[in-house]
Amino acid sequence: MTDQTPSAPITQDVLTIPRKLPETGRVNIVGLTRPQLQEALIAAGTPERQARMRVGQVWQWVYHWGVRDFAAMTNLAKEYRALLAEHFEIVLPEMVARQISQDGTRKYLVRIAGGHEVEVVYIPEEGRGTLCVSSQVGCTLTCSFCHTGTQKLVRNLTPAEIVGQLMLARDDLGEWPVQGAPKDETRLVSNIVLMGMGEPLYNFENVRDAMKVVMDGEGLSLSRRRITLSTSGVVPEIARTAEEIGCLLAVSFHATTDEVRDRLVPINKRWNIATLLDALREYPRLTNSERITFEYVMLDGVNDTDADARRLVKLIQGIPAKINLIPFNEWPGAPYKRSSPERIRAFADIIYKAGYASPIRTPRGEDIMAACGQLKSATERGRKTRAQIEAEAS
Repeated sequence: MTDQTPSAPITQDVLTIPRKLPETGRVNIVGLTRPQLQEALIAAGTPERQARMRVGQVWQWVYHWGVRDFAAMTNLAKEYRALLAEHFEIVLPEMVARQISQDGTRKYLVRIAGGHEVEVVYIPEEGRGTLCVSSQVGCTLTCSFCHTGTQKLVRNLTPAEIVGQLMLARDDLGEWPVQGAPKDETRLVSNIVLMGMGEPLYNFENVRDAMKVVMDGEGLSLSRRRITLSTSGVVPEIARTAEEIGCLLAVSFHATTDEVRDRLVPINKRWNIATLLDALREYPRLTNSERITFEYVMLDGVNDTDADARRLVKLIQGIPAKINLIPFNEWPGAPYKRSSPERIRAFADIIYKAGYASPIRTPRGEDIMAACGQLKSATERGRKTRAQIEAEAS
């Protein structure tokens, strides 16, 4: 194990900026788990014998119908709606800007409490729509190929701010059902990937609680197999993810030797490849999930040789897995170049012949800086010159 260095932080930064929440005196319902909401309703004066029923009613209005006004919750008595309005609110992050790529990808700039910003990406595909959700403002991991990693960590997102990203996307896509209309089973947002800004496992409790809300069958209702959490390798939290969330797991792997991964993914200095793989071998058994996804960004001359492909196959032996090969998405001042299409195909062929799925991810939203590894809040990006970005990346 290597001690962390100032230039490559590998543990959660405790010097985060505290939230500055508006002082309305009311509790935001968004992001509360069912037990938390029940406790809050009782504290506000709901009789205990009614509390469970009231949770179900409010939950459906907020998360199934997308209602934001207590007065519209028509199956509740007028007096009870007044009580809710006095003690509670339904507040989402603010959508500051929306960009739509030529390929249909949408990128949202979202402002949260304190004025901080995160980016959220919606990727429409044939038969599915994936929302890439952020879990932190900035990131502490400083992965050298990732644009987000050049933005220092500001703070963790709350469950309300994580769930709110999905609700904002549903607002924009017009996906909330209409009362009285025929039931429409089409899901525009059918999948969530926790692959936006930040390391989800450095914000474990908030991510867990947010996913409990998202997975609840009477509201947003995305099954755990429709949710993929991507980690750079926070080993102590991997088993907890299996036990307390149970979603699918993706790992930002990106290298086949500790020497190269130390440089690309500095958290490897804390938990190296062997330690990470030991934890991953337990994950499918704990969750009964089908496969772990290994994400592997293709960097020209760095990690893309035939020898790397053969080492990768040997390393993951015994782990139910697929390998997503990601053509590097370049950004201003990036210290790497994308591997050639021919090199990527040759790499993929070695993996495929070894018996593993090896899809090559089609870059989406590059024209609006919405592709994998490109996310960074617009204000932070705008503050820095190209020279500053290049200096940080190197």
